[in-house]
Amino acid sequence: MRNHLQNFVTSSIHLPASRQKKPIFAKIFQTMSRDNDKPRRPRISSSRTSKPSAGRTKPAASRAPKSEGSAEKKSAKPAREPRLMSQSEAKSYEKNFEKTSRKPAGKRTGKSFDTRDKYEKGDSKFGPKKPFKKSFDRNDDAERTRSFVQKRRFDKLSKEVPKETIRLNKYIANSGICSRREADELITQGLVQVNGKVVTEMGYQVQKTDKVIFDGQGITPEKPVYVLLNKPKGYISTTKDEKARKTVMDLVANASPYRVFPVGRLDRSTTGVILLTNDGHLTKKLTHPSFNMKKIYHVTLDRKLDRADLNTIAEGIRLEEGVAEVDSISYIDGKPKNEIGIEIHIGWNRVVRRIFQKLGYEVEALDRVMFAGLTKKNIKRGHWRILTELEVNNLKML
Repeated sequence: MRNHLQNFVTSSIHLPASRQKKPIFAKIFQTMSRDNDKPRRPRISSSRTSKPSAGRTKPAASRAPKSEGSAEKKSAKPAREPRLMSQSEAKSYEKNFEKTSRKPAGKRTGKSFDTRDKYEKGDSKFGPKKPFKKSFDRNDDAERTRSFVQKRRFDKLSKEVPKETIRLNKYIANSGICSRREADELITQGLVQVNGKVVTEMGYQVQKTDKVIFDGQGITPEKPVYVLLNKPKGYISTTKDEKARKTVMDLVANASPYRVFPVGRLDRSTTGVILLTNDGHLTKKLTHPSFNMKKIYHVTLDRKLDRADLNTIAEGIRLEEGVAEVDSISYIDGKPKNEIGIEIHIGWNRVVRRIFQKLGYEVEALDRVMFAGLTKKNIKRGHWRILTELEVNNLKML
């Protein structure tokens, strides 16, 4: 059998010289012939032993053993000869085998699996990596808290902007004079005038353009707003400037939906705390000399201040308007002798600078650190904050 198969392979299949180097089919047929040469074990079918059923017993003589010859005939089956391929089938099989074995590995399409860029450039899925920053900063946390409080107060004021028309009693109550019920009593008593006429009608509607007078003074329906600013250098303390210079109104443009005005004035080169509000009554109270609102300044001179000159300023310096009375003056602890702290209540124009110029000193820097009990604590230069209700009440009690 083996010789017959080998002769068939060598005689019937004529392959080209280039393909004879790969004896694919010779190996296949060799394995097939080896398998056929091995003697097969005969299948021995184990006869089923049936259990004797009750009532049916066959005599032992009837169970005659089968002859060995018949068992060998059944078990000895003729060996199955392998089916040989024809020349055309062998060629087609070899072609298919070469196609699958020699198939070139195509390039991957789609996303590349090269991760070198990821290690060189970093994981750019969420953008470039930011430098490390401390997760907790007490100053930044306090600043965020203050900004959130300021925004909440601003939103509250924005919701309270008056409409086109408003009831007269609400108009008076919004001006901060009294409550609505008390305003009704004032209206019935004839103490309120609208556009020069006394109005006693309940529920009278007032427009924005109307002029309302109570107790001889004009009132507005706007809710009072109080903004405290730490003024930087280079800004003037007016609502507008003819020379188009920067004003404090540019710094507090987003502080309130209402128009506010500066209380008092600071020179362009002077820095420090300044109050802006739309409360006319409080403005008059804080700026009038009879109320003696105290102001504290930090003065930096061009040279050291002599003790004699310090005493002279404390006694009072005569200027054009009169004697400039100083409430208190002293050197600043831990600072050079050219840095002075001075407290005054008069509101003359450039009064602090003129006091020192009278004695031959030049003021290099002037900073107001307190005004009417308000300081610039926790307010950065050029920033502002809205006063609390407690601070407003303290101002009204002065």
